[in-house]
Amino acid sequence: MNKLKHIKTFLRSLRKNPTIINIITVAFITLLVKGLGFYKEIIVAGSFGLSELLDTFFIAALVPGFIYQVFLVAFKSVFIPNYVAEQKAGASVGSIQTTSLLITIFMSLFFMIIAFLITNTFLKILFPNHTDLYYNLIKLQFSYLLPCILFWGMSSLISGLLNVHNEFKYATLYPIFTSISMITLLLFFKDYFQERVLALGMLIGSILEFLFLFIVAKFKHILKFRKPDFKSHGTRMMLNQLPAKASSGFLTGLIPVTDQFFAAQLVIGSVAALNYGLKIPAFFTTIIIIAMGNVLLPYFSKLTLDNRDMAFKELYNILKWLFIGLLIVIIPIILFSSSLVELIFERNEFTSNDTIIVSKIQIIFLCGIPFTICGNIIVRFLTSINRNSFMAYVSFFSMLLNILLDYILLKIYGVFGIAFSTIILQIVRSMVLLKYTTKQRYLIKRG
Repeated sequence: MNKLKHIKTFLRSLRKNPTIINIITVAFITLLVKGLGFYKEIIVAGSFGLSELLDTFFIAALVPGFIYQVFLVAFKSVFIPNYVAEQKAGASVGSIQTTSLLITIFMSLFFMIIAFLITNTFLKILFPNHTDLYYNLIKLQFSYLLPCILFWGMSSLISGLLNVHNEFKYATLYPIFTSISMITLLLFFKDYFQERVLALGMLIGSILEFLFLFIVAKFKHILKFRKPDFKSHGTRMMLNQLPAKASSGFLTGLIPVTDQFFAAQLVIGSVAALNYGLKIPAFFTTIIIIAMGNVLLPYFSKLTLDNRDMAFKELYNILKWLFIGLLIVIIPIILFSSSLVELIFERNEFTSNDTIIVSKIQIIFLCGIPFTICGNIIVRFLTSINRNSFMAYVSFFSMLLNILLDYILLKIYGVFGIAFSTIILQIVRSMVLLKYTTKQRYLIKRG
């Protein structure tokens, strides 16, 4: 009886916990957004199967996606804790907003130029021995994806501001515009735009995402642009932390590029098979990472300023229950992996043979989900306490290990070896990060 009463009290406390409420809200909205995104993937699979056009689209998206994940998301990550610190110190948030936006725009334009200049060399080195048609398809789609970098960058910064100001629902909802844009073009304009349809849909979506976030942030009076100040404490801290965070993101971002490189050495369709094998695992992973990560980074940034020891306790508690919950959810999905792939993707150009290949890859990726998600939560925590330099070292050795594992396991298991390499890497990486975090708590207690 006492135990039942204790459980009821615990559940009641959860309902009153604003952090839990925010996580559930973000998870629900993310489920809707990713659900529509998954519907988009179903349409893409039915339209193109494991085809050359889809392979070239994924390759064309590699460099823009890499730049976004490595440099622009890295800047957003170091922006949030230092913006929170500036708020707490009573500094001008308008000044740091303007400074951060100018840095984002400059970085986006700079890397767009670099990406444009290195495209030919990048393709010849990483994806050699293909036809001119293959390369021309990549370049055509790349020309539409390149401007996305600027809009992704500005959207990333504004979504970070919305998260800090507890406007999580808007910061979570905005990716829905890319799915809507791509679905619309595929259903109604595929024959007109032909090989440009996927890249153009993504470009239109990125513009709509930025406009939506800008209007919301302006309406909520969150944007307070003032004269930029590149010498303020918050700006200097951001710029000091950015190289380490960007290096970490750069090296981590090389991992999927390496995987795509090795997959491209195999038969046509291997790149697409690897991507489709990741779709369902990524669907669940992304929902949890966005729901928890978007809420926890500003939450930890505020908590560590007030009570750092309590922040560590919160982290360990979250990791324990999260890992157990993920195991319970993932095991049934693994058991029905083949049926899920058949139900969701197998139609038109996506054949039963494709289902067999993709479902096996999917099972491998599913096994790594608990480690991937828990590792990501640890990364958010370490970012909140500005421990980015260590993560750069971890990312460097992760990249080297990934190349080694890809090379060895590809020879033994083919495309499945690349998936094996990924989950081994995630397990090792999450264990190293956990050990380092525990050491940080010990050092803080001693100091």
